[in-house]
Amino acid sequence: MYQYSDQKYESVRFDGQDLRYGEIVRCTFQNCTFMNTAMDEIDTSHCRFIECDFRGVTLNGSIHTESAFENCRFGGANLFAAKFSMCKMTGSDFAGAQMDGITLNGGDWAYTNLSHIKLGRQDLRGIRFYETDFSNTDLAKADLRDCDMTGASLAGTKLQGADLRGAILEGIDLKSINVQGARMDREQAVLFMRSYGAKVD
Repeated sequence: MYQYSDQKYESVRFDGQDLRYGEIVRCTFQNCTFMNTAMDEIDTSHCRFIECDFRGVTLNGSIHTESAFENCRFGGANLFAAKFSMCKMTGSDFAGAQMDGITLNGGDWAYTNLSHIKLGRQDLRGIRFYETDFSNTDLAKADLRDCDMTGASLAGTKLQGADLRGAILEGIDLKSINVQGARMDREQAVLFMRSYGAKVD
């Protein structure tokens, strides 16, 4: 097992390396590439990854605590059973990533691309999903209570049985989504009816 702490890396290529079982603390990586790198079961805490390329990486069972992954690319990455606690993921692209069994505990996932991802039955309470792309994403039976979903794209999203109570749904085209079986609070129900032209007193 290795440990990196308080290091800065810029434009370093880690592609194809075996970086499993390590601990990375308070490190900054900018414009680095980790393509097809094995990073299973690593722990990161208070790190920053800025515009890094994680395409094809394996992060199975990895744990990330209060780390930031800003404008990173995760296409084709395997994040099976990975855990992100209070992480900042703004602008990152997860299209084509494998995210089964992932745990998201709070944090900021604004402007991320989560299209075509399977997040059904996940506990996603309180996460900031501002203008997140959920196009054709499976959120069936997900717990989305108190999430900020302002301006999120939900075209083709599966929301059957999802719990939306307390979530902010401003700026969403509610007529384009199927909320059959979803749980909504009174304010959301009024917003939904008004989107269809109903007058609610």
